[in-house]
Amino acid sequence: MAQATGLSPAAVSYALRGVQTSEETQERVRAAARELGYEAHPIARALASGRTGQVGLLCGSLEDYWQQSLAVGIGRALLARDRYALIVDAGGDPERELALARRLRDQRVDGLIVQPLDPSAPLWSELAGTVPVVSIGDALHGGQAQGEVVFDNRRGVTLALEHLRSLGHERVTVFTPTLDSTPDRPADVYVNAEAERLGLRVDVVVVPQSLAESTEVAVRVLGGPDRPSAVFCFADSIAYGVYAATRELGLDVPGDVAVCGYDDHPMSALLTPPLTSVDWDIEGIVHAAVRLIVDVIDGKPRKRRVVREPSLRARASTGTP
Repeated sequence: MAQATGLSPAAVSYALRGVQTSEETQERVRAAARELGYEAHPIARALASGRTGQVGLLCGSLEDYWQQSLAVGIGRALLARDRYALIVDAGGDPERELALARRLRDQRVDGLIVQPLDPSAPLWSELAGTVPVVSIGDALHGGQAQGEVVFDNRRGVTLALEHLRSLGHERVTVFTPTLDSTPDRPADVYVNAEAERLGLRVDVVVVPQSLAESTEVAVRVLGGPDRPSAVFCFADSIAYGVYAATRELGLDVPGDVAVCGYDDHPMSALLTPPLTSVDWDIEGIVHAAVRLIVDVIDGKPRKRRVVREPSLRARASTGTP
């Protein structure tokens, strides 16, 4: 390999590990490796570098279709950088999330990407001292994460509620996966502030992200005598449960109830009617999170905080009451 590239064995070794060499040199060495059919032995490389080549990806709940897409994108993006994603699912349980975070640390992953259920947990500060951590969605407790891809939730909530208010809705039920044990997630805090500003009556209901459970809650809320004219869901997966409930109850979307989601999953545009949703650009999130964690692992951190700005995809699921 050294002879083929004209580099020293040490330089080839550094380039294959992605350290102490330029991007141009690394690509030249990788191209030579492909041409020669060279494959680094993962165990030998881990022993030599002190790294496992694995990045933990801790998902809040893989019953959320958007998080499934996020996991697929991050796994592929890490693989393109010669890393491997170790994907685990907290199943919507904050205690399980923290236990899995400790387990990933103990398994000596090179870094951890997390979309936290409980961003205020004190454990995040402890973890950040022992393993590089990048959060997606919300900033973590203590402000010690090495990277953050945070959402401008105030803007996202404002876009959704202003859209519903402009259509004439005055009473909106908000479906959120946030639990009583994690009450300070920014998006939920902004709902109350924006509702007061807009003169909206808002009821917040905790809803699991599985289709069966979100459908069950939506049937109960929409089947009652005091049905809201609009529902704003903090996940498109929850909105799918609302659609299922309206069909079970014989209600029309948007005639009887308008529905708005929050992450614009690709399936949302295919529903009947297509779902209005807040888009966060999942490809941009994947790119930013993977770049941050790889840069930190390689010892060349750049911009530490990336703020994602939302846009509203207004479709036929929202109309006048």
